Amino acid sequence: MAELSNFGIVWPKNINEVPKEVFVRKDLFEVEQERIFRGPEWHPVAHVGELPNPGDFKTFPLGTVPLLITHGQDGAYRVFYNACSHRSNQLETATFGNKTEFECPYHRWLFNPEGELIGCPNSKEFSPGFKREDYPLAQPRMEMFCGLIFVTMRAETPPLDEWLGEVKSTFRQAMGGDGRLKLLGYQKVSYKTNWKGYNDNDGYHAPLLHTAFTLLNWQGGQGRQYSDLVRGHLGFEADLSPVPKSDMIKDHSLVEYKGDPANMGSRLIQLFPTMVITRHLNIFNIRFAIARGAEDTEVHYAYFCHEDDDEEMIKHRVRQASNLLGPCGMISMEDASIFHRIHIGSGTPGNAIFQKGVKSFDTLPDDIKQNDETGNLARWEYYRKVMGFERAQS
Repeated sequence: MAELSNFGIVWPKNINEVPKEVFVRKDLFEVEQERIFRGPEWHPVAHVGELPNPGDFKTFPLGTVPLLITHGQDGAYRVFYNACSHRSNQLETATFGNKTEFECPYHRWLFNPEGELIGCPNSKEFSPGFKREDYPLAQPRMEMFCGLIFVTMRAETPPLDEWLGEVKSTFRQAMGGDGRLKLLGYQKVSYKTNWKGYNDNDGYHAPLLHTAFTLLNWQGGQGRQYSDLVRGHLGFEADLSPVPKSDMIKDHSLVEYKGDPANMGSRLIQLFPTMVITRHLNIFNIRFAIARGAEDTEVHYAYFCHEDDDEEMIKHRVRQASNLLGPCGMISMEDASIFHRIHIGSGTPGNAIFQKGVKSFDTLPDDIKQNDETGNLARWEYYRKVMGFERAQS
């Protein structure tokens, strides 16, 4: 693996500048896999609402590492590396399903959803002292918060509660207060952009880029944006004003809030490096992002209802979810174009320079307005430190 000193990248001195080449340099991708995706970070890989029944499973790649998430017959949730403990053949290829056994097709080793090796042909001819109990499926560290399953591949990663830091309150609100969610469905999309370009979305652009806000004459209320200065996580909390009736939309329920008016609003969490969680009006949306390559980011938009919802509310959430905030939703459809155009534009020389909300070139902001773009700077500073880039002195 190449050392960063060979990449010739010197980080700008000013805190509000990011070298554009980090969005497009393909030689950075493997280093990011090692230091970030396989590094001392927690990564959300599934919500328990995706695996409601014993035997349910989901496969998911953490960067370039394949994972198998299961709901065991004992009721416990587990995450395994999706590789046979014999010769590391990929064990499961389906995206999701329900099984009582996982069989490796290469040599027919058989595992249960608890990861135990329960069968292997010709074992009498194996190496001396072979025991099936010595060959379970390997597991990364796993912890949970509000029903969301996190994994890390490093022993030195701090406990999840510590890693989440100050975003826990907003996180909990975004997950309906208790995380008791049921899956409604997915939309999956690939963006021709670097994962950092996808996750560099800011508070500044929302009322300027997204045409639906203007067409619907939809104005937001009071709100705040804040950064976790340790890990670079980002939180948004905003009130939402009711959307006035408009001829621009035939079905007004798509932008209507149903429920306790005190809970009306928007909560958004961006966890380093790629996770986005949104509660907007009646939408519960978790976006699982996969860094497939230096210019390929795949995002699984997962939509949920609450376990206590009645049928009317479930139907409302289904209709509102992707129609409003999906990859082609009326509010967010412009994002895909911007992600791609950022990637194209970043092929030019120089730095990306943040402006709105910048008060100092030397220190990270601790007072961020709702529509500032400076909330992203803590994440960039954390990325710089993790990757080992040195700032220029002048």
